[in-house]
Amino acid sequence: MKSYIVGVGMTRFEKPETRDWQYWDMVKEAGTTALADAGISYADVQQAPVGYCFQASTAGQRAAYELGLTGIPVYNVNNNCATGSTALMMARQFVEGGISDCVLALGFEKMQRGALGGGADGGDFKTSPVARHYGIMAARHGFEMTPPTAQIFGDAAREHMERYGTTEAQLAAVGAKNHRHSVNNPYAQFQDAYTVDEILAAKAIHTPLTKLQCSPTSDGAAAAVVVSERFVEERGLGDKAVEIAAQSMTTDTEESFASGSCIDVVGQPMSREAGRQVFEASGVGIEDVDVVELHDCFSINELLTYEALGMCAEGESGKLVESGATTYGGKWVVNPSGGLISKGHPLGATGIAQAAELTWQLRGEAGPRQVPDARTGLAHNIGLGGAAVVTMLRRG
Repeated sequence: MKSYIVGVGMTRFEKPETRDWQYWDMVKEAGTTALADAGISYADVQQAPVGYCFQASTAGQRAAYELGLTGIPVYNVNNNCATGSTALMMARQFVEGGISDCVLALGFEKMQRGALGGGADGGDFKTSPVARHYGIMAARHGFEMTPPTAQIFGDAAREHMERYGTTEAQLAAVGAKNHRHSVNNPYAQFQDAYTVDEILAAKAIHTPLTKLQCSPTSDGAAAAVVVSERFVEERGLGDKAVEIAAQSMTTDTEESFASGSCIDVVGQPMSREAGRQVFEASGVGIEDVDVVELHDCFSINELLTYEALGMCAEGESGKLVESGATTYGGKWVVNPSGGLISKGHPLGATGIAQAAELTWQLRGEAGPRQVPDARTGLAHNIGLGGAAVVTMLRRG
């Protein structure tokens, strides 16, 4: 069975503690918008997977109850930074498995200011789900007094520079591109453009990464209505429908840890395999994709993902972004929303927000950031610990 996104909505992504709202307010705003976009009511929704990382158990119910008290199953989803796309994947599986005709995927986060920690539970690093990942990092690079997530990705950047000659300017070019794209996105946390030189001159977080190459903590929510082909036909939603042509989730394998490389530990092998599965299942190659929303939690991860998805040869990603191939006028437009670096990164909402941006792009509704003639889009969402989700969307 086929599945389609027929309605999307999201809040503006905000700096934590700058807007007087609770997580259920965010979900009400995003969910109401998505339902209105689809032209349906919450009474039509049969199930709701809800993604978040920093609230208590059953917060998904508390949030969804703002949309209606219909008694439907609500699933609480937590998969680190890939949480939103995991909720979307559950919605797709419910529909394609014939269990439900209409599912609402929701994702939100209400975060604290400052950098994310290393994932330790109650301060005991030994019990952290990512202790193995950071152990690989420390064995090769030591451990510095810098934010742990920036550190592990920054060390991956150092390895890429040593191995392939990637430059700091090429890393900064990712940030410059994504900040430039966000100028036209009213949902973005930041809407300021910066030059490569300004990004290089910004505060160092973990060398070679500067502040303007790192995704910020954010508050916000996103929602997507996923339905069956039958539902599309019965409700006359063909003009709204964007097909989920293929989707795959992968988790860490032996390859993630065997090399002792941070490039592998932060998820490039997972991304490569998820992409391979999606290209095979959809019959669409990366060369046929028009627009990409990928997980640029740090500038290096955008470069690693170019290589994982086959957009360039291994080690050539710095040259690719520098060439202009991944912006307007190039072969692909990558992160027209501004990406995580500039749009923001409320963990539970990120993957669904990517799908919302692609839905608008494929419908031709993205306004001044519209990618001309976009018909096929790819989303990539990854969580350390680990999970990688790749989704292919297309418009007939």
